[in-house]
Amino acid sequence: MSGEQAISQASLEEIRSFWDADAPTYDNSSSHRPRDRTVQAAWTAAVARLLPPSPVRVLDAGAGTGFLSLIAARLGHKVTALDLSPQMLEQLRVSAADEDLAIEVVVGHADSPPDGFDVVMERHLLWTLPRPGDALGSWRNAAPEGRLVLFESLWGSVDPFEAARSRVRALLRNARGQAPDHHGSYSDSLRSSLPLGSGTPPGTLIEMAESAGWRGVRLDRLRDVEWAERSALPAIERLVGVTPRFSIVAD
Repeated sequence: MSGEQAISQASLEEIRSFWDADAPTYDNSSSHRPRDRTVQAAWTAAVARLLPPSPVRVLDAGAGTGFLSLIAARLGHKVTALDLSPQMLEQLRVSAADEDLAIEVVVGHADSPPDGFDVVMERHLLWTLPRPGDALGSWRNAAPEGRLVLFESLWGSVDPFEAARSRVRALLRNARGQAPDHHGSYSDSLRSSLPLGSGTPPGTLIEMAESAGWRGVRLDRLRDVEWAERSALPAIERLVGVTPRFSIVAD
């Protein structure tokens, strides 16, 4: 095994362990699984608009506890949920069973997806991949005649203004006693090893998608989701606003 492969394998094990530990409380965060019905409806509208008419075969890469998978299944799509963490997928299984939704779950890495899909979608996965470009290429092979839908946000050090707003939002959430979104955080060494570990610039994602062979790449601002999320906040937090959300779609 080469040094690069060893480092990559060690990174994958650290990533898997993090999300396995995060699984029991992951859905407690409203940013991961919204409870507000307006926010839920806005997300459902976004998924319905960006995916082809149902039913199509959808691969949810990095599905986690199934936020996108559940929406797509409710819309009538045939969904396969792929994730590195078996514990996250176990939460998805429970949620799907509660709603009597048929969702196939596959434990595996995003670089090695099953094939035979019409759509590959993801939400906030690319930043945590050691090789995001390879994953985008693998997804192209998994859906050679299909569509790519990336649900992403402007966060991290990508934009200094948004980074400052994010710090203010965190202070306000802490002031009202809101629990953190995760049980912990990645180690500094792991995060620094990830190509997108400091954020997901839209321009970079567009270039990566094009380099992976996707065509007709376009960007869509998820303003309805932002509006719904902002309307669900306490009054003072509305003044600060929410993290800008966008999708990148390609065929």
